Amino acid sequence: MKNYTITVNGKVYEVTVEEGFSGQTQNAAAPVSAPAAPSNAPKAPAAPAPQAAAAGAVTVSAPMPGKILDVRVSAGQAVKRGDVLMILEAMKMENEIVSPQDGTVASIQVSVGSAVEAGDTLASLN
Repeated sequence: MKNYTITVNGKVYEVTVEEGFSGQTQNAAAPVSAPAAPSNAPKAPAAPAPQAAAAGAVTVSAPMPGKILDVRVSAGQAVKRGDVLMILEAMKMENEIVSPQDGTVASIQVSVGSAVEAGDTLASLN
């Protein structure tokens, strides 16, 4: 665990971060002392997947709303933890969506140009 002090708009927050975070949601303790910082946008229910046929055991979800600029993997491709799966543009910034673990891409639910909301399933891995 690492402790950080962060100042946002003049408010000081004490934040504890678990090392080795895999990007998957876990039941974690709230920040230590100080008011809680606003969390990420609430997850919207995932839209029905266009390719619902081949769902993998691990889903990769959009962390924020945006537009898919590039899809760098295809179904059946082997990936390692941290490999870039696709590029998501949000607020004129390009964000890399990476693999949360080693595996094989089971399906890709988006295509270049797709608009996504936070929490939408982008891909699934086995």
